[in-house]
Amino acid sequence: MLVIIRGAGDIATGIALRLKRAHLSVVMTEMPAPTAIRRTVAFSQAVVLGETKVEDITARRADTPEQALALLREDIVPVLPDPEGACIPALQPDAVVDAILAKKNLGTKITDAPAVIGVGPGFTAGVDCHAVVETMRGHTLGRVYYQGSALPNTGIPGLIGGFAGERVLRAPVDGTFHQLLDIGAQVKMGDVAATVGGVPMTCTLDGVLRGILPEGTPVHRGMKAGDIDPRCKVEHCYTASDKALAVGGGVLEAILHLTGALEAPAERKAERPNGK
Repeated sequence: MLVIIRGAGDIATGIALRLKRAHLSVVMTEMPAPTAIRRTVAFSQAVVLGETKVEDITARRADTPEQALALLREDIVPVLPDPEGACIPALQPDAVVDAILAKKNLGTKITDAPAVIGVGPGFTAGVDCHAVVETMRGHTLGRVYYQGSALPNTGIPGLIGGFAGERVLRAPVDGTFHQLLDIGAQVKMGDVAATVGGVPMTCTLDGVLRGILPEGTPVHRGMKAGDIDPRCKVEHCYTASDKALAVGGGVLEAILHLTGALEAPAERKAERPNGK
């Protein structure tokens, strides 16, 4: 079964890990200049570096659908710099997962594949996709909706270690991002993690810098540019998050349900010609 995941950030990468370990073939698409914060756990870095590895799975840049298919035969996740999803009609996947997390639909259509799943707010099951997976932390995280939409975006990150909005570092002004600290650095409130046009982006609490934009990224004021984990566990910087894996589990459920793979063997046999 072939699945195309639109987006290759940390949540999309958690989805890819779940699907790949369930023996589904996964192709991912991403922008030519990715803006993922948690770069150490994002397959989007394959577009920049040529190849990257998250946990036990390797991803590699592919520039054509043909190259993507060749990489699948090597058991590697291909990542195409293809934000428009132009590869979808060429590859004719069994499922398309929109995990761009733009809080709105950027072009995914319910006709893109037999199973189309929207991740997070901005999609409506039965209208522009067949199912929606919840991304908001809490009781419904990872739940699949076959009717309706995910919870609306609040603009406030979920609680981690007792902190919510304080975890996120934002660009102080418009300009070019100058990274000063690396992912995995132990930080204190007030430490300067980066500057934009000479204006400091200071840490808002104590913890571990779990994500930060790379040097030279164009940013606008208020743009998410870093992430602090108050739990102070450096190893969390290099493994998929609980949220990413929970969402990935929901996507896997939706794909199996929508494609009929969860039907009982007897039911599948009865539907086949001559019951074979």
